[in-house]
Amino acid sequence: MTLPLADKTVVITGASSGLGEATARHLAALGAAVVLAARRTDRLERLAAEIEASGGRALPVRMDVSQREDSERVLAEAVDRFGQVDVWINNAGLMALAPLDKVQVDQWDRMIDVNIKGVLYGIAAALPHMRAKGSGHIINVASVAGLKVFAPVGTVYSATKFAVRAISEGLRAEAGPNLRVTLISPGAVASELQHGTTDPETARFVGSFYDANEIPADSVARAIAYAIEQPADVDINEIVLRPTIQEF
Repeated sequence: MTLPLADKTVVITGASSGLGEATARHLAALGAAVVLAARRTDRLERLAAEIEASGGRALPVRMDVSQREDSERVLAEAVDRFGQVDVWINNAGLMALAPLDKVQVDQWDRMIDVNIKGVLYGIAAALPHMRAKGSGHIINVASVAGLKVFAPVGTVYSATKFAVRAISEGLRAEAGPNLRVTLISPGAVASELQHGTTDPETARFVGSFYDANEIPADSVARAIAYAIEQPADVDINEIVLRPTIQEF
């Protein structure tokens, strides 16, 4: 029996934990060759070994999404190992929440570098390759905070995720018939994202919010798989998923 994604090579940024790790495991189980990209290579190597021990295909590659050359290198290593890249998932993200009055400018800069520039650098690497081979699928992970401003603690974070929505819609409009673009906007999902907040008061609020609402990371992995598994002429442009009890 042929697995549904046996012909796909998928790059996943932020693959060392949370949504990225869960997505890598799920897609590998469906037959995809997964390229695991993140900064923590020890975690990537363990994950790759586990996937391969289960009969899957995985390549761990160190990557800092805020460095453009890293995206280019990941693409090159993926093509060298598996021949092509069919899906690029811009999943890596940073959620450093705090009121604007805290003036955490360094964290604003870092969120812009990771959440916006990281997505653009991934697109810049993947798009020419996909254009050249005549097909491809770019999946950007945003947030429900890109639908509504997460005030009073997440204004800058929301701004970065609104930007990801705009980038995704612009890319979709430019894509033409051979490139698919999907935006995934999760609510509270179990991951390390919630631990990006350094302001103590906000961190307590975020912890309580996730404790009350979060759902497992594989809920996002299944949504991503659904978008990839559609026929080539079907483009799932956007998926928003939340815990049933989450109001925001």
